[in-house]
Amino acid sequence: MKKQPSKSSKAAADVQETKAILNSMEAHLTYSISKYSALATTHDWYEIAARTARDRMAERWMETMQTYYRDDPKRVYYLSLEFLVGRTFSNAALNLELHGEFKQALHELGQNIEAVSEMEFDAGLGNGGLGRLAACFLDSMATLELPCYGYGIRYEYGMFHQKIEDGQQVEHPDNWLRYGNPWEFPRPEVLYPVKFHGRVVQFTSEDGTLRHHWVDTEEIMAMAYDTPVPGFGGKTVNNMRLWAAKSSRDFDLRYFNQGDYIQAVADKNASENLSKVLYPNDSTEMGKELRLKQQYFFVSASLQDILYRYKKHHATWDELPNKVAIQLNDTHPAISIAELMRLLVDIHGLGWDHAWNLTTRTFSYTNHTLMPEALETWKVSLFEAILPRHLEIIYAINFQFLRQVMHTFPGDNELLRRMSLIDENGDRRIRMAHLAIVGSHTVNGVAQLHTELMKSTIFSDFNRLWPGKILNMTNGITPRRWLNQANPALAELISANIGTGWIRNLDELQKLRALAKDAAFRKAFGAVKRANKERLAAMIEETLHIRVNPDSLFDIQIKRIHEYKRQLLNVLHVITLYNRIRQGTHPNTAPRTVIIGGKAAPGYVMAKRIIRLINNVAEIVNNDPLIGDRLKLLFIPNYNVSNAERIVPAADLSEQISTAGTEASGTGNMKLSLNGALTIGTLDGANIEIMEEVGEENFFLFGLTADEVARLRASGYNPWDYYHGNTELRQVLDMIASGYFSPDEPDRFQSIVDALLCHGDHYLLLADYASYVACQERVDALYCRPEEWLQKSILNVAGMGKFSSDRTIRQYAEQIWHVGPVPVC
Repeated sequence: MKKQPSKSSKAAADVQETKAILNSMEAHLTYSISKYSALATTHDWYEIAARTARDRMAERWMETMQTYYRDDPKRVYYLSLEFLVGRTFSNAALNLELHGEFKQALHELGQNIEAVSEMEFDAGLGNGGLGRLAACFLDSMATLELPCYGYGIRYEYGMFHQKIEDGQQVEHPDNWLRYGNPWEFPRPEVLYPVKFHGRVVQFTSEDGTLRHHWVDTEEIMAMAYDTPVPGFGGKTVNNMRLWAAKSSRDFDLRYFNQGDYIQAVADKNASENLSKVLYPNDSTEMGKELRLKQQYFFVSASLQDILYRYKKHHATWDELPNKVAIQLNDTHPAISIAELMRLLVDIHGLGWDHAWNLTTRTFSYTNHTLMPEALETWKVSLFEAILPRHLEIIYAINFQFLRQVMHTFPGDNELLRRMSLIDENGDRRIRMAHLAIVGSHTVNGVAQLHTELMKSTIFSDFNRLWPGKILNMTNGITPRRWLNQANPALAELISANIGTGWIRNLDELQKLRALAKDAAFRKAFGAVKRANKERLAAMIEETLHIRVNPDSLFDIQIKRIHEYKRQLLNVLHVITLYNRIRQGTHPNTAPRTVIIGGKAAPGYVMAKRIIRLINNVAEIVNNDPLIGDRLKLLFIPNYNVSNAERIVPAADLSEQISTAGTEASGTGNMKLSLNGALTIGTLDGANIEIMEEVGEENFFLFGLTADEVARLRASGYNPWDYYHGNTELRQVLDMIASGYFSPDEPDRFQSIVDALLCHGDHYLLLADYASYVACQERVDALYCRPEEWLQKSILNVAGMGKFSSDRTIRQYAEQIWHVGPVPVC
């Protein structure tokens, strides 16, 4: 049995490590920043601290990569258009278990670690839950010592920096790289050509095989930037490789010599725009073309890199599926199925059947949406112009696939039409989800309900053809980021009572169940929550110039703005409370602060209109002297990971109110519950499993079920029935429609009311309104019993063990990827 170090020896080691970090930072002050200490800014100290942490990661990173090269294990490649990693310094210091040492070293240099950490910009590499999930997965892969790589795009600008001007979302460039990025390692020697446009030439090879050659193409180079990803404990450090677009030549010297300096670099700039911005607005044809090019760009570079690495160890391609597992994070990288076929058949000369066998055994696909209208499709004409060879390959895949369907279910032409990779209705379009399913050996949903609905609704035909191909992998979040880092006071309280094992094994939180009945622990838990609320209140006052009461119920809804997520239902409730308080019919319950945050896609008009409504309602509510501090409504702009790390620990109530059957999983629900928020939610996504784990008595459930939603829609849902049948609802909608909240433009929000009353209320806000309001009354009543609320809050934390991304990744590794840990000595 290994002897544990004594407290005195550990303290001595900590002092020695602090001294080593101090020496490294002083060296970086001289050799990286080249300033005297007195001249160094806080941002300089961040750069110094980041480079010092990076140095320590790099040592383990090199050992990890050498181990993988030596042992040649099966490796996982996670392809994602987004990696919403947030800030790196605090996370790296905690995962390296050196946070205390960095804090002490900075203190000795006259710096505060919190102020230094605040200097880091959030990496503009993602937008929503899909990208944050990918970042959590990278953390878990490294912590579990799995040989995994993340592949994506190094966006120079994030989606956008959201500002609220005159109540409206205004998009500004998110120039997150303006001061550089100390975490990345440019790899100018890792460069791959990516082709677009051109035409396809057919020819017969010497052995009589028909071959294809993609010619007359435009070429862009993909250059790699590597970022180390440390697991907890720092033993394994994996790699996130991001691609930046580079011109295939610097500029046209002929234009330069003729004095046309602008045109000389125009082509260079145009090609490098490809990796400029995350999610360019695709409401125009030019935007759609750029989105498709981005997807193919990072897929092609990644696959070339994967095959290059494989060929270092293997003379033939036969072992590819036994050494390579590629996970498609949604349909954005689905074109990789056609690209791998192109590389294997056209470039490396494999026969079609052999290549297809290897391809389908290599890929697996994660679906993230239940809404048919959200499933990605591309016009055939656009594909033909940009990726003509890939269109031919997709046609060939479709031909063979439909022949299989025809043989299995003869005579069912309607089935062939539904399952085809090509949608023939109207403009012919390629169904990317169908391509991903056909080209993968396993398809997974991200919550139990989501997976069952996939099998019974949108992909029921595929489930009938391939029973067992669709599996469930309920999402998870990393406790390192979302408790150990985001909520250090709570992490310290938990560790002091049950030990630190929960950081690696979140099931350890079950031990808190017994402590929920302990008055002293409840008091300490409540004090942590109060301090977190004070911290958020200070941020709100500093940024929004609004003073909120930390004793009020902090009611939080933070997520991408979308109609199905129903931020609008939340606003209807706020207006209802406003009316009750003004009319004197609201009981004298605890005051409430409603906080909403999230971005709307630039081209999503209704979502942007909802943001404006939120802010216009807030303007009236927050300044009404009859309301005072009993009710506040706030919209926090530019919601991102760093903002979430302030908001989540302070939340009392977590709003997870999407229409049942629309949210695939959600991960915000997990983060908020892990930090002690009680959930008000529908039976949607992972809410169901959260309620099962924390107990129905510790969850505020309301609204229609997914089955009831389907039946109501099928029976002819009429929103006017709810409008006429509920006096409070009618008053709320009439106030919005009459311009009560927009007196300068009375009809500003008429389109929102029309969407609910005249255009079908597709997400059934009015049908769920009464249930939601009644559920909120139960919330109010419980919050007025603070000891009972605290007990339920602790039980929420205790029940979150299942929702660690470590558990999710173990399931992927065992059931889909078939990979095991590779310890790094």
